[in-house]
Amino acid sequence: MEAEIIVPISFALLIFGVCYLYFSTRNRERLALIEKGADAKIFVSGNKSGISTSKVLILNLSLLLMGIGSGVFIGLLLTAYTALSADGIYPASIFTMAGIALFIGFNITKNLDK
Repeated sequence: MEAEIIVPISFALLIFGVCYLYFSTRNRERLALIEKGADAKIFVSGNKSGISTSKVLILNLSLLLMGIGSGVFIGLLLTAYTALSADGIYPASIFTMAGIALFIGFNITKNLDK
């Protein structure tokens, strides 16, 4: 067999194997807990704070995109007004501002839980 065929087949088998192990292990754990008389409420993984998951996702995604945009803008300003190279400034400013935006999103989400 050629490499063009082996790689996708092995990738698909890898994904199948991971999913199979995850679901079979979860099923065994649940059956063991049921045999011991555990309450079925532990299997429900709902949101207990009342905040919709989609709202948190949209908040974090919007802050991430704003962070990336501000990172590009800061990189543009730094390359225009300093003698720094654009090769390193753009990725550094984009990742820094995206990280700051995600940290702000985490803090806002944490404050929403209160």
